[in-house]
Amino acid sequence: MTQPLQRAVRASISATSSVGEFYGMTLDTAVALGRKDFQWREFVDQSWFIARVSLLPTILMSIPFTVLVVFTLNSLLSELGASDLSGAGAGLGAVTQIGPLVTVLVVAGAAATAIAADLGSRTIREEVAAMEVLGIDPIHRLVVPRVVACTMIAALLNGAVCTIGLVGGFFFSVYLQDVTPGAYVSGITLLVGLPELILSEIKASLFGLLAALIACYRGLSVVGGPKSVGEAVNETVVFSFVALFLVNLALTSVGLALSDR
Repeated sequence: MTQPLQRAVRASISATSSVGEFYGMTLDTAVALGRKDFQWREFVDQSWFIARVSLLPTILMSIPFTVLVVFTLNSLLSELGASDLSGAGAGLGAVTQIGPLVTVLVVAGAAATAIAADLGSRTIREEVAAMEVLGIDPIHRLVVPRVVACTMIAALLNGAVCTIGLVGGFFFSVYLQDVTPGAYVSGITLLVGLPELILSEIKASLFGLLAALIACYRGLSVVGGPKSVGEAVNETVVFSFVALFLVNLALTSVGLALSDR
């Protein structure tokens, strides 16, 4: 067997082992989630921490995304003579796409990296090993509160992005592109209703869940020194982006299929 082939085989075995370990940690997390002694203090601390590092990036990213989508849609609608439908386009874009997309970027880029860095630092300092020696389950003590907190904050961030998108789209459309305020407001519910909002929240919650699980796995599987922590943080961003965009594509397809019925 040639050397490149050997490296490819070893990489495949390592990747398969990592996937299996990730699924194992996910199952352990699901089991630990059903235990009665939930770590409420850790959950509150992590919720505040994730919200603090994610809120400002969410606001700063949602505004340009909203302006871009609304400007493009309004320009197209103006060419077709249907400017009164700008509210419908803004509502559809903000709720179904902008909200989940910005949530993906913020959760993976800010919240997940912070979780991976925190757990990775604990791992190289052997704090996690010390907890296991003392009979404390790291999954129950560290992973579960972070996963639940990230899932909840992701859903809340999605609601904030949708609100910013609709309000920002109103001001941009009315004051910069001469759309009638009443027509904008009345058009919001033409294409977007409760089912679309629920699907958007489901997307955001799954994004937060997956990003937190990936971050926790990479943080707890760090081997080595501070350099390994940095590598784990970088890998967390890449893996989270890939997984979350695939989930977004799948859920969007499911939502479109259900809306056609």
